[in-house]
Amino acid sequence: MNNSVEQNPFHLAIPVHDLQIAKEFYSSILGFNEGRSDEKWVDFNFFGHQLVIHQTNKKSISSNNYVDGQGVPVPHFGVVLSMKQWVKFKERLKSENIKFVIEPYIRFLNLPGEQATMFFLDPSGNALEFKAFKNLNNLFKK
Repeated sequence: MNNSVEQNPFHLAIPVHDLQIAKEFYSSILGFNEGRSDEKWVDFNFFGHQLVIHQTNKKSISSNNYVDGQGVPVPHFGVVLSMKQWVKFKERLKSENIKFVIEPYIRFLNLPGEQATMFFLDPSGNALEFKAFKNLNNLFKK
């Protein structure tokens, strides 16, 4: 297995219960550019990664796992941003009146894994986390 720093775009497909509402959320609210689409799915440029929303009737099942005293929703997904990107994205979300599951804050303060983080749900209940490390070299540091 290659553990190099080289980054390859990931592909993630998630269920949504209403394609039009989800499409509006990811494009207009979060500001992600739309790619290919069909009647039941839409691609988005998710910070250089491929996120696909798929119309489904299934509801997502979620639970919480406590990290730094916060009930982190599981499953969740997101992107590690630069601190500058994170602050800009946080401000966009606040201007769009996003309801946070975990409000933006700094966790693991003064530890190697110090990071800014925030969690919120899309209209189908999929949990998203966006984070930025004080020092990106500590991304996998214990």
